[in-house]
Formats: sequence, C-alpha cells, structure tokens
Amino acid sequence: MKVFVTAGTGVVGTALIAELRSRGAEVSVLTRSAENAEALPDGVRGVVGDLLDFELVRTEFAAADAVFLNLPVGADELYQGLLAVDAAKRADVQHLVYLSAQDVETMVTAPYCAGKATIEQAVKNSGVPYTIIRRGELMQNDIGAKPMLDMGIYGIPFGEIGVSRVDVRDVAEAAAIVFTTPGHFGETYTVTGPEPVTGRFAADTWKRVLDSEVAYVGDDLDSCWQILNQMMPSHIARDIWLMYEHYDHHGHVAAEDDIVRATKLLGHPPRSFTEFAEETAAAWKS
Repeated sequence: MKVFVTAGTGVVGTALIAELRSRGAEVSVLTRSAENAEALPDGVRGVVGDLLDFELVRTEFAAADAVFLNLPVGADELYQGLLAVDAAKRADVQHLVYLSAQDVETMVTAPYCAGKATIEQAVKNSGVPYTIIRRGELMQNDIGAKPMLDMGIYGIPFGEIGVSRVDVRDVAEAAAIVFTTPGHFGETYTVTGPEPVTGRFAADTWKRVLDSEVAYVGDDLDSCWQILNQMMPSHIARDIWLMYEHYDHHGHVAAEDDIVRATKLLGHPPRSFTEFAEETAAAWKS
C-alpha cells in the first residue's frame, strides 16, 4: 500500500510513518522544508511543498493508494483543508483519512476546532471513501513544558473539569490500523486517553515522576493570554487561548462509548497520562 502523509514531519506524522512502515506500507510525506525531507527515514519519500499547490497535491494524491490529511494550525487551515478535499476527489483517492479534533461541534469559539467541523462535512460530502479520526489534546505537548517544569511550575490551563488527553502513539496506531485493515470506510473514531486530566492532576503527576516540586499556576487565564501572545503570532495565540478558555469553563471529556470504541480499534486500552509522564520522566533522567 502507498500512503501519502501531509504534515508528515510533525509529531503525529512522524509517529504515523513508523506505524505504517512496521505494517509494510510505502510512505510519501509532504513537508514545507527541504531539510526535513532530507532527514526522513530511509525508504520514506519526501515531497517539498504545501497544500496550496493544487497541481502538486493532486498529482501526489493520484499516485497514492490512500491519503492521511493532517493540517497545520493557522489562519489558512480551513482554506487548505477544503482545497485538499477537492484534490482528493479529483484524484480519485481510494481512502482519505482526515485527522480532526475531539468534539469539534462543541468547540465553535476556537477557530482551530470550528474549521475542522467544516472540513469534516466537506470530506463526508466529497464522495471519497473516508475515515475521520478525532484526536484529543496530545500528551506530547507537555514535552515543550519541560523548561517550566525545570523551574518548578506547570502552567498549562487544563482547568478543574479535565481534558481527555491522548498519547500520539495511540493516534498513529489507530490511523495505521484504519489504513491497513478493512471495515473503516465512513467511520468516525474519537481517540483519547482513558481519563480526564486536570491541570492540578498533571502538575501533581509531574511532581511525583520527577521527584521535584511542581506547583500548578494555570488558573490565571489572563496571564496565560499574555504569555501566549509573546510566544507566537497574536491570532494563533488567541485561537489557542479560546481553546483553553473552553477547557476551563466546560472541560473536554470524552464519552465512555468513544473510549470503549477506541480500545476495540487499538486492541488495547489507550495509554494514560500517568504512563506517558513516567516514561517521559525516565527518558529525561537517562
């Protein structure tokens, strides 16, 4: 099987490449960076470009047996997504797997999620055989929080209700299974971890596995906005902040039926945040 992976050098794409290759798939990857393309594993073909290059995308889609559509977060995510779905239709793609987000219908204030709902509908209306995978908040995002943890604080505002976070390896495994086994056309799977993670639970978990003081400081959303606005373009900062505000006010907890269904798809329970943190802390200490 030939699979074409967009955003293939990111966190999800990198994990998916490994899963697909372990199942004998031939993988091509779309990346904006020639340097990233050259750093791909042996046997993985890199294609330098982006989803706005319609002729490139249609040609690559047509040469593949299946396409994994993962979109970069940004102001043109919806635009790129709709163009990619159109390209998939015109290239007669035999299986389009779209990576969406958990419960996009309830996250309409955050453009990051609201755009995904529109792309999901375009996928369903396209006539292309499809599967949608809705992922939770990635546990691996905490790897970027290591400088904070080193200072003894954890400031990601997941609130007190909790967020059903997911290990990227479970997302990649689910996608690889969907590509390489029958029975998934027209299905939508929500893939998350097994339990809701609050901000304080995350901080306490890091405190235990790192055996150091870690205080939770994520209750102040105004301070969070100021920090995000210094780290990235203002429109992206606002988008992410709106997502955090939703977490704080409403939580983002997966339905039990979704967890049961993901467990059946994977063939094992999704990894817990505790498992992820213990493994990551061990790697940091080694």
